[in-house]
Amino acid sequence: MRDTIEFLLHDWLRVDALLDRPRFADHSRDTIAQVLDTCERIAREKFAPFNRVADVEEPRFDGEKVILPASSHAAAQAYVDSGMLAAAQDYEMGGMQLPCVVEMAANAFFSRAGIGIGGGALLTSGNANLLMAHGTPQQKEVFAKNEFAGRWFGTMCLSEPQAGSSLSDIATRALPDGDDFETDALGPRYRLRGHKMWISNGEHELTENIVHLVLAKIPGPDGQLIPGTRGISLFIVPKKLVNPHGALTGERNDVVLAGLNHKLGYRGIPNTLLNFGEGRFPVRGAPGAIGYRVGAPGEGLRCMFHMMNEARIAIGLGAAMLGHAGYDASLQYARDRSQGRPVGRAGKDASKPPVRIVEHADVKRMLLAQKSYVEGALALCLYCARLVDEQHTGAPATGREAAMLLEVLTPIVKSWPSEWCLEANSLAIQVHGGYGYTRDFPVEQYWRDNRLNMIHEGTHGIQAQDLLGRKVVMEGGAALKLLGARIDATVERASSDAAWSAHAQSLRTAWQAVLSATQAAWSTGTPDDALTNAMPYMQAFGHTVLAWVWLELVLAAGRARETGRTDAMAGKCHAARYFFAYELPKVAAWLAVVQARDPLCRDMRDEWF
Repeated sequence: MRDTIEFLLHDWLRVDALLDRPRFADHSRDTIAQVLDTCERIAREKFAPFNRVADVEEPRFDGEKVILPASSHAAAQAYVDSGMLAAAQDYEMGGMQLPCVVEMAANAFFSRAGIGIGGGALLTSGNANLLMAHGTPQQKEVFAKNEFAGRWFGTMCLSEPQAGSSLSDIATRALPDGDDFETDALGPRYRLRGHKMWISNGEHELTENIVHLVLAKIPGPDGQLIPGTRGISLFIVPKKLVNPHGALTGERNDVVLAGLNHKLGYRGIPNTLLNFGEGRFPVRGAPGAIGYRVGAPGEGLRCMFHMMNEARIAIGLGAAMLGHAGYDASLQYARDRSQGRPVGRAGKDASKPPVRIVEHADVKRMLLAQKSYVEGALALCLYCARLVDEQHTGAPATGREAAMLLEVLTPIVKSWPSEWCLEANSLAIQVHGGYGYTRDFPVEQYWRDNRLNMIHEGTHGIQAQDLLGRKVVMEGGAALKLLGARIDATVERASSDAAWSAHAQSLRTAWQAVLSATQAAWSTGTPDDALTNAMPYMQAFGHTVLAWVWLELVLAAGRARETGRTDAMAGKCHAARYFFAYELPKVAAWLAVVQARDPLCRDMRDEWF
């Protein structure tokens, strides 16, 4: 995997060019290698050996605290000590000022080695990054800085038991805490009451404090909650209260663990139901959890999307790495396992010894499929991280383009790896045969862990609605046109290469079909007509984007071959050919129902089920 990451960073994404920018001027190719070395080593020593332990020794509540294995505490501390929580932050915040794309590449090692152990740290980084974008100077200094230092960990509290993904229906309330609520040094102070569900790392003893970012509604003058998302605000709600200098006051906030959710995968991370303001820990003699507003009233969802969009790239990366772990395991198994014999003209010769199953064409098919999914997904995630760097450190025009591309690619970078690297994990089980669904081999755990990613941070259906309902039509389709220009440029370059010209034309045809289906879906101007088939639209869109990514990769591989990496580059080229031959043709079938605005699913009646 290390070779693939370095190929993507240096041969394709040209990360070295970023190092000429003032923000990254202290870094070099050597310092990037040192960061990767450190993270690879910590992941190998502190995460991978305990991945199964975290899976079978699930978090448990003893009535006072959540108990996690000692190895989980050691892994969390090793991650904190690595400095990766603040890797991309300013030096003044304890950071390294690494490019985002390098930070993501380094975190890939942890996701591959033990995603059910290290996911809480990624949430903490996202939480603190949101505060850096939307918090007051004091909120950054007290909360974000302590999170980057690893003293405190963070969460995001959106869903509620009755609302799930429908954030407009959240019922958690926030009331001003007295007449002086606006003058608190940590921000406008409120009392929160409500319930939050599916909160990862919502309760633990890994750090001395937990910083919850909570969505809640401030009632209007009539005491009623504003309907929809307009009334949603964002609040910092620490588990333990702190003073304006970041020291713990010794008071417990009115946030209570109501229960642990027992999950299919990601079992090493406590997943919780939290009660806010139920009165078990009254603060200063009154019920209600103390919270400090972030941003303006009613701007909570806009602020939270800063964290969610970043989290969606991280979810895609985690899915890609779980797929990669399964691919590596099944490849090793196929090389070790001998079974069956080649079929010659006279049939099988039983007198000959069995061959390794990696020599069977169908096993090669399953391995090729996995390789095309997981390496393509990893490339897409790092490409989006590279766009983040361009957005923040590039020239104004290129920064605006990068932001626009991120808008349209974020639903894909979250959904595509979640779906197709899960399929890679399924194929990894298949390669193992009966052993694949036993706990003697790790591939069944990889599948269970990865199955959660199609739901994390917005379900597949939500991503599809966002893509077709908003992203491809915003600003008159500006993001779609910009992505199309990038694809056209790649097609033009590949068309002059005899080995890839036919594939380039296949990509051009697929992209034109996506554009035509987009127009057809919205031709009536009725959202119901357009969005009924948003899911197959997103699948077709995603496969077309990945075909573009693979065409980009083989062009980079052609240059890399000149450095002597013949087998590795040949493998990438063969995976690309597989994707174009076996995967890209699916686009036409997916788009057929979109083009026709087929109402079949919408017209199905409840009673017919």
